[in-house]
Amino acid sequence: MSFCFDTVTDRTGSFAIKYDLAEKRGKPKDAVSLWVADMDFPTAPCVQKALADRAAHGIFGYSRPDGRYYSVVKKWFQERHGYSVHDEWIVNTPGVVFAIAAAIRAFTQEGEGVLIQKPVYYPFFNTINALNRRVVNSPLVLKDGRYELDFTDFENKIVAEGVKLFVLCSPHNPGGRVWTREELLRMSEICLAHGVLVVSDEIHSDITFGNNRHTVYATLSEEAALSSIICTSPSKTFNLAGLQFSNIFIQNPKLRDAFQFEVDRTGYDEPSLMGIVAATSAYGEGGEWFDAVKEYIWQNVLFTESFVREHCPRIQVMRPEGSYLVWLDFSQYTELSDNEISRRILNKAKVWLDYGRMFGNEGEKFQRINVATPRSILEEALGRICREFD
Repeated sequence: MSFCFDTVTDRTGSFAIKYDLAEKRGKPKDAVSLWVADMDFPTAPCVQKALADRAAHGIFGYSRPDGRYYSVVKKWFQERHGYSVHDEWIVNTPGVVFAIAAAIRAFTQEGEGVLIQKPVYYPFFNTINALNRRVVNSPLVLKDGRYELDFTDFENKIVAEGVKLFVLCSPHNPGGRVWTREELLRMSEICLAHGVLVVSDEIHSDITFGNNRHTVYATLSEEAALSSIICTSPSKTFNLAGLQFSNIFIQNPKLRDAFQFEVDRTGYDEPSLMGIVAATSAYGEGGEWFDAVKEYIWQNVLFTESFVREHCPRIQVMRPEGSYLVWLDFSQYTELSDNEISRRILNKAKVWLDYGRMFGNEGEKFQRINVATPRSILEEALGRICREFD
């Protein structure tokens, strides 16, 4: 099949926070919106058909996944990631952040430290703070336009702060790093040595580029598998975030029971029917669409690099190894403050991005742009930005 991703779909009036909440959130109504991490492409045709068929059925009662769902999920992760999953390992939640919060409640006490690596997806530290745990930060090291890990600091923070839970972002958001197997093995060795549970957010795992290959944390070793919770979802891969459905893999039955207990305590019972339908269709039949959209996104990454290099070369584009999120570095604008950079982008260029300090102070003078959009929209946004920063 051939797919066209250049078509612009009008998302206004569709309950989209990316478009319909601009004024409510104090943003210009006419801003080009490339902040929140969903795609501007309709999902795979097979998923649209499956949802339409289910809607035509007309009954939307309490529902549970069946053998069809488990079969396609297992096949997807085996073929795409070399990860062999058993049915009983899978716990469904409304989302990955929901799962991370449940894990923090289940395996830490108030006042205890939870380790993260800033700059990182901001709901991590917002959730830790909201649950009255302490944020312990082992910041990533920016070297030659690429983030690296400081293993000495990582281990020192675990020991000094008595850390028992680490939230890993793999692939990394916002920096786009796809951690190598060797990097993950070193992190695993440290965590195993100090009894640290790893909650690995792998929601962007399918979206990797070139020779970069995602390594599921649980495939590192049997010990790593038994001391980790792997958080995944079809939401980024197939643009299904609004259906509130995630796959959480927990091999260790004791961890799984404790995690399930915390999920149950929220009152969350059966998962979304439409989430089940969409996930089953997507993993079962959507591979060709996904491969096509990933290639289009990769070409958007290359277009972003080329456009910025030509029109505003002081902005440095950190090429993502994975995800459709691109980290833009404005640090060469030494004459401008971080706040002034953000003000110009939003109020003068009228482009709505995620400003870097949302991801921690380590994100100062960075901006995150979502390039999973038709190229005409991306070109308009980049043109507006570059006219303000030429």
